[in-house]
Amino acid sequence: MKNEYIPRLFDEILDFSLESKGAILVVGPKWCGKTTTCRRHAKTIVDLMPLNTRKEIIELAKISPEYFLNQGEKPIFIDEWQMISFIWDYIKVEVDKTGEFGQYILSGSVTYKLGKSDYDEDITKEQHTGNGRITKKLMRTMSLFESGESNGSVSLIDLKEGNFKPSSSNKTIFDYAFYICRGGWPLSLNKSEKVALQQAKDYFTILYQDDIFSLKDLDLKKNELVSVKLLRSYARNIGTQCPDSTIINDVNIDSRTFEKYFSALQRLFVIDEVVAWNTNLRSKTAIRTKNTRYFVDPSIASAALGQSPQSLFKNMNYFGFLFESLAIRDLKIYASVIDASIYHYKDSLEREADAVILFNDGSFGLVEIKLGNDDDIDLAATNLKKINNDLIEKATFLLVISKNQYAYKREDGVYVVPLACLKP
Repeated sequence: MKNEYIPRLFDEILDFSLESKGAILVVGPKWCGKTTTCRRHAKTIVDLMPLNTRKEIIELAKISPEYFLNQGEKPIFIDEWQMISFIWDYIKVEVDKTGEFGQYILSGSVTYKLGKSDYDEDITKEQHTGNGRITKKLMRTMSLFESGESNGSVSLIDLKEGNFKPSSSNKTIFDYAFYICRGGWPLSLNKSEKVALQQAKDYFTILYQDDIFSLKDLDLKKNELVSVKLLRSYARNIGTQCPDSTIINDVNIDSRTFEKYFSALQRLFVIDEVVAWNTNLRSKTAIRTKNTRYFVDPSIASAALGQSPQSLFKNMNYFGFLFESLAIRDLKIYASVIDASIYHYKDSLEREADAVILFNDGSFGLVEIKLGNDDDIDLAATNLKKINNDLIEKATFLLVISKNQYAYKREDGVYVVPLACLKP
């Protein structure tokens, strides 16, 4: 029996893209659900995965690209399109020919090298703007709201508008430990704990054994020992702004080799770093500009280091970084459907906000993420207020994301909200 489709926030993004662009390129990590979601929005499907038909389909695309691109009702979905990457220019011609929107959906789990002018949007911004032929959209794994673990009682948009009602979540720290190790992989949902946790482990194994070395243009000599050591080093440093040299020295490789591996992980959408917020002189203090290290899903880190939900409690400091990674994943997914972007803030005084939610109208919220107790929440709230006081333009809201039960507004105006209460 097939699993019932679980609606994704990305459905909204895909619907709008089909209404506003001629073609959509959907990218993201393997197993995040791209194919399943894209199929639901297509009227004709071209599947390049079956080996028994792949050769014929590729030959047809080469011999008669015009026929290939008009062989059914549109939108036409071409899965793993990079196998016939030569079709890209023909798609642009077909889109230009009629000027109609919603003609093609392409998807892939690896970035095929294209010029910056080939599509209209910066994938890190994910906003519904631009007049290009093809728009590129990043699909991530599932957020807690999509998987049903967040009750969605607190909306980021509502916080922006000043609307808030106290609420609560019944999720515990033990639940969050499981969500971290399970990840947001669709295949892991509604399964026994053992089966659910196995999905991230399998993803990690395929990643370090095969996927990293599948990008032939990088000319990476297959070395599973190096790939697994690099991923484990990266996992140990998530939530930090560690320099490349930290990982290079940890793995004992040269910088050129590191750059190849790093490029592979970027093109496979495995890493999903948070860039520093450019305040455009909105701060009185000098700003640090290094990226914060994150995987696209926290389960990759736990799988890399052989962590289980139970073992996380043996190192609460690292558990905190993984909880932060879980929250950042969800914030990025939520931001993608409300025309917002996620950044981090760190200044020369070492004051830091784990996330800045920057909305398309220029307003923003400052966020701290804390796994700890009430004292930790107090410190986080104080930190946010100090940062905000030094900003020329003030934040629309200050938010501490916690693992606690209650969502409330403190007397000083800082919101404290469980991660399992949030939604876009």
